[in-house]
Amino acid sequence: MREQLHADLVKSIKAKDKRRSATLRLINAAIKDRDIDARGKGKEPIADGEILTLLQKMIKQRDESIEIYVKAGRDDLEQQERDEVAIIKDYLPQPLGEAEVASEIDLAIEQTGAQSLRDMGKVVGVLKAKFPGRIDFGEASKVVKGKLGG
Repeated sequence: MREQLHADLVKSIKAKDKRRSATLRLINAAIKDRDIDARGKGKEPIADGEILTLLQKMIKQRDESIEIYVKAGRDDLEQQERDEVAIIKDYLPQPLGEAEVASEIDLAIEQTGAQSLRDMGKVVGVLKAKFPGRIDFGEASKVVKGKLGG
């Protein structure tokens, strides 16, 4: 995934696509920051699954900014954030549909033997390991909580 991001950055620079270039630079910088942090803790550079999680976090941050810009009437900044979200989403795998998420949650509950809210972390952990970047874990956590009696 790193190689793809770097190659796309080079292409966008050559094509003089300023928005894509700037967004890809932001992604690469965020990945490098995480790598440096991991190295400081004696760990390996982050894996593709962690990169997907990072990209999801970047989208969430931009969605929050969009809400703020809409309220403030800053259409120019809102559009910039929307453009960045679209570019970042190009690098995320196709998300699972609601029915797929629900069935995977049921499967994870069955696999872990979860019976109460205390087991929620186990279920979400299985989902995160199996589907990095493909599930909105905020929504999935609500569904898991509901199924476990929360």
